[in-house]
Amino acid sequence: MEAQKTLENKKTYTVMEIAEMLGIGRTSAYNLVKENHFKVVKIGASIRVSKKSFDDWLDKLNI
Repeated sequence: MEAQKTLENKKTYTVMEIAEMLGIGRTSAYNLVKENHFKVVKIGASIRVSKKSFDDWLDKLNI
């Protein structure tokens, strides 16, 4: 429950957080990023995914 509250307050997600939320592996999550499904920000070697763009993409899947 505490982890869920933390995710709700974020403006960005890590690729690993996206993998965990979707129940997929790290490589698959990075592939989604490479396919430009979400807006990303690169900070050095780190990638952060826009929460809004991820949430919008997920809503379009109608899951």
